[in-house]
Amino acid sequence: MTLLAPPAAPPAEQAAPARKTLARRLVPYGYLSPTIVLIVVLMVVPIVMVISYSFRDNVIVQENSVFAGFANYTKVLTDPDFLVAMKNTAVFITVSMVAHLVLGLTFAMMLNTQLLSGVTKAIFRIVYILPWLFTIAVIAVIWRLLLDPSGVINYVLHSIGLINDGVNWLGDPGKALWAVTFINIWSGYPFFMISLLAGLQGIPNDLYEAAAVDGTNWFQRFRHVTLPQLRPVIISMAVLDLIWTSQQFALIWMTTGGGPLNTTEMLSTYTYKQAFSEYEFSTASAAAVIVLLLTMVLAFFYVRQQRER
Repeated sequence: MTLLAPPAAPPAEQAAPARKTLARRLVPYGYLSPTIVLIVVLMVVPIVMVISYSFRDNVIVQENSVFAGFANYTKVLTDPDFLVAMKNTAVFITVSMVAHLVLGLTFAMMLNTQLLSGVTKAIFRIVYILPWLFTIAVIAVIWRLLLDPSGVINYVLHSIGLINDGVNWLGDPGKALWAVTFINIWSGYPFFMISLLAGLQGIPNDLYEAAAVDGTNWFQRFRHVTLPQLRPVIISMAVLDLIWTSQQFALIWMTTGGGPLNTTEMLSTYTYKQAFSEYEFSTASAAAVIVLLLTMVLAFFYVRQQRER
């Protein structure tokens, strides 16, 4: 007896499962499409435009731009003001990052100790977290008032005999950079403190008990137990702090504006002035691309460190 093969399905029925499979695969991209569109419009397109402007001259302000090659980059890299801004940014970033780490770790260990009661820790948490609750604009206004020659800081220092006359902390070329760096340290250490406190609370007590049994003191436990356990958190926070501090603009602009005499000029304020004070959009674009490349290098190390974790 001969068995007959079942009739073949129509082509439309064969294509239906394939369309359903394709539709299921495209569903996640449909959910992501609004975000992708925003990223392209608000990030990718502006970056591409700035990179194209950096290789041209007479952009924006004139109808016909001219291809200039790397002339804008040469102009920026040989500009004394740009070199001063780069040096100030390096000092600002390095001092801020080190101070953030030291203060954040110190306060985190204080909040993690068993020597303080719960109420005391709660009070300290509120006090230490306060700088993080203010916006940059509020922080700038507060510290401009505090550091004014007739402000509270000078009054206190004069009362205890440390100074005779009011010091213009934000207007003195020798003190302005350190003043804005101090403000940035004060406003940024809570992020380190919270992150390191979470890392400290994640360290098993068994490690400290085993180290104590071996006869180690508190410093040896801190060096051989605490720091190695916190190493991934410290590296991540340090790289993030480098990226964020290098892009600090609002604080500098609202306190000193890059002055006096360019002593607080940063890469961000230099780029802003080139674009909106000098209307040199080509050189401003070149400076922005240089800052972008430096930031991408830091971001690369951050992503690499996260993958190693």
